[in-house]
Amino acid sequence: MTLLLLLLAGAIPLTYLGLRRFELSRAYRPSRGWVTDDPVPGHPPETLWLRTPDGVRLHAWFFVARPDSPRRSQVLCLFHGNAGNLSHRGEFLALLLETGLNLLAIDYRGYGRSEGTPGEEGTYRDAETAHGWLTARGFAPGDILVHGESLGGGIASHLALARPVGGLILQSSFTSLPDVASELFPYLPVRTVGALRYPTRERLGSIHVPLLILHSRTDELIPFRHAERNFAAAHEPKLLWELRAGHTDYLARDRANLQAGIRTFLEAHFPTSGGRS
Repeated sequence: MTLLLLLLAGAIPLTYLGLRRFELSRAYRPSRGWVTDDPVPGHPPETLWLRTPDGVRLHAWFFVARPDSPRRSQVLCLFHGNAGNLSHRGEFLALLLETGLNLLAIDYRGYGRSEGTPGEEGTYRDAETAHGWLTARGFAPGDILVHGESLGGGIASHLALARPVGGLILQSSFTSLPDVASELFPYLPVRTVGALRYPTRERLGSIHVPLLILHSRTDELIPFRHAERNFAAAHEPKLLWELRAGHTDYLARDRANLQAGIRTFLEAHFPTSGGRS
C-alpha cells in the first residue's frame, strides 16, 4: 500500500507536467526557419528590434503606407497565428497593405528572430511593446487598429482592453483557449489542468471600440460558433463577416472576400477625411 501511494505521488506531478508540455506544444508552434527578408516585393519593410519591459528582444516589420494613400495616418498592428513566423506570411501582409494602411507585424518571443520563449503573459507584453512603439512613432490611439489571427485574437483582445486603440479585428479566432481546446481534446482535462486562457469573449464586454469578426462556417479548427459567441458578447458597433474557406487556406480560396470585409469595416468606422484622420 505504501509503495502504491508513493507511485501515485510521483505519477501525479509527472502527468501534470506532461499535460502542460502538451498544452504549450499545441498552443505555440514557432519556427526559427527564415524564408525571406523581402516578404512583399516592391514594398520593403523597416526592420525593427523592440525591447519588452522584461528585457526580451523582438523582431518586427513596419511597412509605411504609400505616400498617396488616404489612410497613411492609420496603422494596422497584426498579431499572427500560432505557427511559423513573420517570414511565412508575405501574401497576407501584401493583402493587408492593399487597404492603404501602415502595417506593423511582430514575431512573438520565441518566434522567428525574436528572443525568448512564448507564454501567455509574455505575448501580452509583446503586444503592449508594439503598441508603445506605434504611439512613440506618432500614431494617435484612435488610428491604431489591432488585428488578431487565430491565436493572435487572444492577444489582440488583450491589447484592445489594456491600451487605447481605435478598432479590433478578430480573424478565425476563439472565445477562449480552454473552450477550443476542450473541443479538440475532449478526453483531456484541459479546463482543470491547462494554464493558458486568452479569454477573448470574457473581455469583449469591456471593450468599446468598433469590432470586426472574420470567420468561416467551414473552419475545421475553430468552429463558427466561437465567432457567434464573441459577436454576441461584444458591444456595437460590430460586424460579423463570413469567410468562405478553411482555417488556413483563406488566401487561396477567399482572398477578395476577406479583403472586402476589412475594407467595409474601415469605410464604416475609419474615415479618411473629416474624421480622426
